[in-house]
Amino acid sequence: MKFGGTSVATLDRIRRAAKRVGVEVAKGHDVIVIVSAMSGKTNELVGWVGETSPLYDAREYDAVVSSGENVTAGLMALTLQEMDVPARSWQGWQVPLRTTSAHSAARIEEIPTDNISAKFAEGMKVAVVAGFQGVSAEGRITTLGRGGSDTTAVAFAAAFEAERCDIYTDVDGVYTTDPRVSPKARKLDRIAFEEMLELASLGAKVLQTRSVELAMRYSVRLRVLSSFEEQSDDAGTLVCAEEDIVESNVVAGVAYSRDEAKMTLVSVADRPGIAATIFSALSDAGVNVDMIVQNISEEGRTDMTFSCPTDQVARAEAAMAEANGNIINFAELIADTDVAKVSVVGIGMRSHTGVAAKMFQCLSNEGINIKVITTSEIKISVLIDRKYMELAVQALHDAFELDKAA
Repeated sequence: MKFGGTSVATLDRIRRAAKRVGVEVAKGHDVIVIVSAMSGKTNELVGWVGETSPLYDAREYDAVVSSGENVTAGLMALTLQEMDVPARSWQGWQVPLRTTSAHSAARIEEIPTDNISAKFAEGMKVAVVAGFQGVSAEGRITTLGRGGSDTTAVAFAAAFEAERCDIYTDVDGVYTTDPRVSPKARKLDRIAFEEMLELASLGAKVLQTRSVELAMRYSVRLRVLSSFEEQSDDAGTLVCAEEDIVESNVVAGVAYSRDEAKMTLVSVADRPGIAATIFSALSDAGVNVDMIVQNISEEGRTDMTFSCPTDQVARAEAAMAEANGNIINFAELIADTDVAKVSVVGIGMRSHTGVAAKMFQCLSNEGINIKVITTSEIKISVLIDRKYMELAVQALHDAFELDKAA
């Protein structure tokens, strides 16, 4: 059971979360609880680090920002003990959750089960584990990056072969799109791992992308629930294997990302190795490239367009300026930071034709021009002017009748 920051934001909310844990213990389960820091605490800690040392030591950054989870874990264990539930807290190094040494962006390498399993055998019913943190081979505290508690929860569920992994958050499940954008958005009872992975990577904020990747790789059944509503056995949304879904719509959901930029290299030399040079330079600069389009070549020159997050535009411009010698030899770099990405996602696309035609016709009907298109087996994404983003999401949600169950 994983409880996010809003679910443990106050002592009252911690007590409410503890009662949910107590229900599972009463059913006979041993429970591993993963907790985030109290809502807003991590941002506060990050701010303190920045004020203290603008060019901070990443190892000390992790030591500071991981402390929020330690507080929550201790408070949750104390609350459970007050309810006569045998519980204790565990920090990442005590498990030990072993990670790489990439501070603030570490990846989990191993979760030995011996220590916690031994305590379960002695009568402990709940292990409250601080999420988001681990320990490197050098013995230093590491953190897994923002949203890392989701990844921690799925990794523990896989390591301990848990019956399922419940992610408690401030929404009551996964919706066909953001309910704040489309009032017709419908909560899904089930969604396939692949669909959830695409939605998460395309802008849906319900689950961290890495957590869904892990769940898919190790077949961990994920359930997304609200920590603020009464629960039934079929509450929330189950993220599961495709074969566990009997009926589904062709399109499962519409995702969007408003913080996108379209970058165009004008008049690039069109010869072997140019694309490799461009995107190697961007990769080395830490630019996360998404869509890529190359125009038809004329007289040995071509235009190359790609998209990236708006906060990486300056980095991309610097990387391209540095690489623009005789190798790439482009005439101009044009950055359009006033675009948004809108995507439709669904495993049903594999076996149904006409999804792209329907999507493009829908946008045309609304007078929305498409700047860039990219597709995969189960998704179609377009870049459009940002001012049309909400209109596009609402129109596509209606066009594919996502307010109706399959």
